[in-house]
Amino acid sequence: MSEPRSHIEELSFLWARAERNNDAEALDKLLAEDFTAVGPLGFVLTRVQWLERYREAAFVNEQFEWNINSVRSYGDSAVLIGIQNQRAAYRGNPSNGKFRVTQILIRRDERWQLAGLHLSSMAQPEAAAR
Repeated sequence: MSEPRSHIEELSFLWARAERNNDAEALDKLLAEDFTAVGPLGFVLTRVQWLERYREAAFVNEQFEWNINSVRSYGDSAVLIGIQNQRAAYRGNPSNGKFRVTQILIRRDERWQLAGLHLSSMAQPEAAAR
């Protein structure tokens, strides 16, 4: 049976609120044990590395907006695509941007968790830019 879309979107918005608030404790509850993120420059972060950025205050969001564009549910997994717009800093260096984000969610033990993220910088294709 497919999960109602609202439950899947709820987890996604809880994640966005935790990111916006730099809240490692809330993120700790939302991320799957094997969570992996691919950043906009291609680097890979484990769950521990993602959380440590906030616990150490190395990464700080000043502004964080999240909009979901599409949700696809596959039983105990779901894929969301959205747009993240942030004004942030990593160790004092600007990390601002507008990113297309793919979220991978899974349902384990009757609760949804975020298993993966992939961020890509948003840019126009070369042909469209000309």
